[in-house]
Amino acid sequence: MDKFFIERLWRSLKYEDIYRKGYADGHEAKIGIADWVAFYNHRRPHQALANRTPMALWHDGIIGEAAVDMTLRLDNAGALPTYPQPHHQQVLVA
Repeated sequence: MDKFFIERLWRSLKYEDIYRKGYADGHEAKIGIADWVAFYNHRRPHQALANRTPMALWHDGIIGEAAVDMTLRLDNAGALPTYPQPHHQQVLVA
C-alpha cells in the first residue's frame, strides 16, 4: 500500500511540473521541484484528505488529541539495513 502513495506522488510531480516545464539543468530543476513540493504540501487541496492540504492535516494532528508523528527521526538510523554495519570477523570452516 505504501508503494501506491509514493508512485502517485511521483506521477503528480512528473506530470504537473517536470514534463510541463522541461528544466534546462539540475540547478533549475532543484528550484522548480522545491517550489512544487511546497505547493503540494501547503496549498494544493487533496481529495483523499477531504480537500485539505497535508500540512493543515499534520498541524491539526500535532495540536489535536491524536498527535501525528511525521518528523524525521535519525536516532534509530542503526536499525536501517543501509546503515554501515561493523565488519564481522570471518569464521574459517575447515
